[in-house]
Amino acid sequence: MHRLMAAAAIPGVALATIEDGKVKVTPMGVAELDVERPVVETTVFDVASLSKPVAAYVALQLVDYGTLDLDEPLSRMVQKGVPPQLASSSITARHVLTHTSGLPNLRGDEPLRSHFPPGSWFSYSSVGFTFLQMALEAVSTEPLEALAQRLVFDPLGMQSSSFRWHDRFNEDFAMPHEGDKRLEKHRPAAAHASYSLQTTAGDYAKFMVAVLNGSSLREMTRQRWLTPAVMVPRGDAIHLMDSPPETERDIGWGLGWGIEATDGIFFQWGKMDGIRAFAMGNPITQSAVVLLTNSNRGLRLMDAAAEATLPGEHPAFRWLRACVTE
Repeated sequence: MHRLMAAAAIPGVALATIEDGKVKVTPMGVAELDVERPVVETTVFDVASLSKPVAAYVALQLVDYGTLDLDEPLSRMVQKGVPPQLASSSITARHVLTHTSGLPNLRGDEPLRSHFPPGSWFSYSSVGFTFLQMALEAVSTEPLEALAQRLVFDPLGMQSSSFRWHDRFNEDFAMPHEGDKRLEKHRPAAAHASYSLQTTAGDYAKFMVAVLNGSSLREMTRQRWLTPAVMVPRGDAIHLMDSPPETERDIGWGLGWGIEATDGIFFQWGKMDGIRAFAMGNPITQSAVVLLTNSNRGLRLMDAAAEATLPGEHPAFRWLRACVTE
């Protein structure tokens, strides 16, 4: 890992591995170039879309409690703040969690709309998780941060995790970098289900242990979480305009995770300016890996990060290299 970090000029990494429920955290490199502040086990990272599985975990617990219906249109739950274009939408929580809503990945300048009938095919959408967050907060009458604290962070002992920035994180955090250029740190003032999670490798590993064990979920819900409901487009994560001509044979999406269908291995990546993150786990072997980096080149380390606990070929790596740019 040190050799690969040096070759790609990746400043810092926090690597967590999970085997038989035991977590090992290995910090490497520096949290900030020029300052030579080392990454340690307590260093807080932006993890971008690794936020989404945590939000999915909240949603699925609400489903098990009977508070949320996976197949009820979200527009029926949200009374305030929903864009007019979505006011009568048929998009459901199931569509958002499986990325079949038809919504774009990011909010652009064009009026927000669903580009295909919800449920038709896969197209990765961060905007969908914004819509889902509005519904979660409406049906629970709690903000997402409070829900996550009650249902995820507190029960799992994730004491250094939050969907928004806290002053205590100022003591030890990783600065983002594009190549050798340091960027400004993202400090989210409010929770965003799709991207704002602040956490450590050790904390996220605790979450991964809960995913492996199916903690706090009914068995059927857990199976749906980690079973492909739709196969992804071949070599493409965002496909809005027409039905994909081909889909990947071994990569699908469940209710919040990418799934390597043959072995049931689940995964998610994170990408923001100056950071890359990755998590992958195997419920059969009860093993997993969490890779947090403060570099736009961090996904170059996926293979090496997974080698010890999740050996073998992973079609997810090939797909992500085609889909996720540096």
